[in-house]
Amino acid sequence: MISARADYVESFESSTYQFPAIRGIQAGKEYYITMFPMKVIAKLFSFDDSDLPPKVRAQRTLNHARVPMIAKYLTSNPKDYVFSSITASIDGEVQFIPFEQRGIENKIGKLIVPMTARIIINDGQHRRAAIEEALKLQPELGLETISAVLFLDSGLKRSQQMFADLNKHAVPPTKSLGILYDNRDPFSKLVLSLLEMVPVFNGLTEFEKTTISNRSVKMFTLSSIYQATEAFLGKISDLQTNCDNYMNFASEYWNEVYRNIPEWQWAVEKRVTTAELRKEYIHAHGIALHALGRAGHTLIEQYPDVWREKLPQLQKMNWSRENTKVWEGRAMVGGRINKSQANLTLTTNIIKIFLGLQLTPDELTAEKNFNKGDRGTDRRTSA
Repeated sequence: MISARADYVESFESSTYQFPAIRGIQAGKEYYITMFPMKVIAKLFSFDDSDLPPKVRAQRTLNHARVPMIAKYLTSNPKDYVFSSITASIDGEVQFIPFEQRGIENKIGKLIVPMTARIIINDGQHRRAAIEEALKLQPELGLETISAVLFLDSGLKRSQQMFADLNKHAVPPTKSLGILYDNRDPFSKLVLSLLEMVPVFNGLTEFEKTTISNRSVKMFTLSSIYQATEAFLGKISDLQTNCDNYMNFASEYWNEVYRNIPEWQWAVEKRVTTAELRKEYIHAHGIALHALGRAGHTLIEQYPDVWREKLPQLQKMNWSRENTKVWEGRAMVGGRINKSQANLTLTTNIIKIFLGLQLTPDELTAEKNFNKGDRGTDRRTSA
């Protein structure tokens, strides 16, 4: 029975590192799986000098902005963090001594690496740098371990190819799926609870994708609801202690909006399909939801006591995509929905204008620039 303890031995007499490892075969070549104490990661693993030109490096340069974020994740969750394996190449002569010559233990043994060898990271340089940073704040993390997959490489060419292969097919999870599975983020929890409290979100939310196909029966993506609610509530410093209050407040707002957009009610009542709404109306798209969140934030600021009385103005808006005098250049470009920041601002503007809200200086500038391109038509009165 082999211990999972990630011991490694420095043998100064022979100038080698020795550590337990499992031997495997990929593409006819040996590779090894082992574990290292975090305190030795920075000592053993290196990455190429960022000053070198890309052609003579084995991976991308270190993005220093990412390192503090990963280090904070590690130090903020010392009992609940997850780090995937580091992948690296050993440039040097290594020796693997199996525990037994036959059977399964032939693949388990001791890997001996000369101290003169270079162990170059192919995937995980940001994790390595973050570990080094985190240990300055919490040295006790140095006794914990991280797994590593080690390949043999006597030249730069294979390391470069390994980097390309490891990243070629890597696909990050969609933002919606990340929100759904992130039990650590209190705002994700708030939004997920909110779904059950707002009819147009309940049962009509797309949890996995960040876009909705033409034939989908869903109304909004989870990421759109997250962004819109985040825009409505603004920056929150006491979410952990007052989550229920913020959730109820957001629920109240979105339910008031729901009551003042009849087509949303039709979708809930199944009197119309969501596909038909997306085809015909601006308010059935994420840009409108996000804009309603931003406008709602201003509404509460400017009319904290009578904000509910302002929302019936939404019923007077012509949300039809055929109303190109209003929506072309705002929520649409060439007849297609476009959610650039500029379009989001202009879509928010028209909602704020109908609700009788003051625009910020930046919004006023965007509105003036928009109307200059209107060839004299006052778009504000056409909605």
